[in-house]
Amino acid sequence: MEIEKITSIIPEAEISQTGETVVKVPAEKLHQIAETLLNDKENPMDFLRDIVGMDWGEEGLGALYLLESTRTGARIILKAVTTDREKALLPTVSDLWKTALIKEREVYDFFGICFLNHPDMRRIFLREDWIGYPMRKDYDMNSNPLRLDNEENADITDEYFLRPDGTLEGRKNVVFGEDDFVVNIGPQHPSTHGVLRMRTSLDGENIRKIDPILGYIHRGIEKMNESLTYPQTLALTDRLDYLSAHQNRHALCMCIEKAAGIEVPERAQYIRTIMDELQRIDSHLLFYSCLVMDMGGLTPFFYGFREREMILDIFEETTGGRLIQNYNMIGGVQADIHPTFQQKVKDFIKHLRSVIQDYHDIFTSNVIADTRLKGVGVLSKEDAISLGCTGGTGRASGWANDVRKHHPYALYDKVDFKEIVYTEGDSFARYMVRMDEIMESCHIIEQLIDNIPEGEFRAKTKPIIKLPEGVFTSSVETSRGEFDVILESHGDKVPYRLHYRSTGLPLVHAMDTVCRGAKIADLIAIGGTLDFVIPDIDR
Repeated sequence: MEIEKITSIIPEAEISQTGETVVKVPAEKLHQIAETLLNDKENPMDFLRDIVGMDWGEEGLGALYLLESTRTGARIILKAVTTDREKALLPTVSDLWKTALIKEREVYDFFGICFLNHPDMRRIFLREDWIGYPMRKDYDMNSNPLRLDNEENADITDEYFLRPDGTLEGRKNVVFGEDDFVVNIGPQHPSTHGVLRMRTSLDGENIRKIDPILGYIHRGIEKMNESLTYPQTLALTDRLDYLSAHQNRHALCMCIEKAAGIEVPERAQYIRTIMDELQRIDSHLLFYSCLVMDMGGLTPFFYGFREREMILDIFEETTGGRLIQNYNMIGGVQADIHPTFQQKVKDFIKHLRSVIQDYHDIFTSNVIADTRLKGVGVLSKEDAISLGCTGGTGRASGWANDVRKHHPYALYDKVDFKEIVYTEGDSFARYMVRMDEIMESCHIIEQLIDNIPEGEFRAKTKPIIKLPEGVFTSSVETSRGEFDVILESHGDKVPYRLHYRSTGLPLVHAMDTVCRGAKIADLIAIGGTLDFVIPDIDR
């Protein structure tokens, strides 16, 4: 968004342009300003991409709010700070964007910032009896010895608001009442696609409410990044969404390259784009296999794994990895493609085109699949945007949100491909988006595979990289949706803060909206079509 436009809407803003343009607003006016931006007639900021908790030391605690207009693609970053570290308060924006309900809980969990008028100020990743806030710079690492006792989940939560005299008042909200019949779905993998637990209240066979419990495999990756040099941080991206490993690492490399002013050779751009699309096909084939198996079909599971193994063989020859991919490096890729890479990719695509109809014959047109997926788990376009459900889930609801189209990177502005959009918003539409995207990824690769230019596959970089001060971001379209890297540098060789936008966190949060009123028997199939991967959420 243009500076003139920002200052006309927010006259009291302090604007920093070291890196991305960051607009600092008074904490007490955050909600008012956010509402103004949401209702702006030219650029309505209706998509809250992320809320990034921050500890700025003496400046105070606060958050960065990444906003985007789905109408124009305009973006803006708001910064709100509170100087009171003992009683850190910010106003909630959860009444404006539904995704803030879970994103603000994440910030509270790790930074201890309480959001006024938020209806559910519980921790979301850590135990409810955890001591302290581990993402603060002054956190005592010895404050929580290893605990092996069972955690009790509270059914009562707190909501805080300010009285007119400025004092704080709290009230209790009920998560589940004594009369609610609550069952646990998960955390057994693979039924919940990772160690996810959903406390689910039922009325007979109908779902009344879902309360997700996260953090079973939380590894503290963002905290670890603060003590790693920039080349070292790359090693952790593959452990996020491991079915988007190439794409995750691509995003982090792009962010660092952008900040450091490193120009990536054209050959590397071609290779990165091809690898990203092979990764997308790999992920969507696994999506198909697991969804069908979740619904009781075993034969199609082997179909998907048969073709996926061919991709993993191609990966392994060039990158050395099958599931975990550590191929992208700052400035390009770590090694040139294998001599047989191009021919094997072309052979694979030819083979996939010849067998894809078998996938549809055995499942897509199956009466059981149609009955269990069509009209089930409907997500409206408005809810998809408000909840931040990007990727195939949002596109199945009519929201064109493909980062490759709307904010092109690598070679996506030089290839022809369709953005797959359905409007039904049901489980079947979410399934079809991914099946159609397999063919579009094949089409993208076909345009590139014979045109990879000669030249270097990696630009020369220093072993120790120092980035200039500022906030830097990058966005990519992973297999599950928009993945953002938000990096704040203070001019050192390690990041001051390095945050990843989880593609899966909004999808798990959406389960409550999508499943309410549905049958308990439909829950696993609905979750399968949302296609979340838990390590991406439990960063």
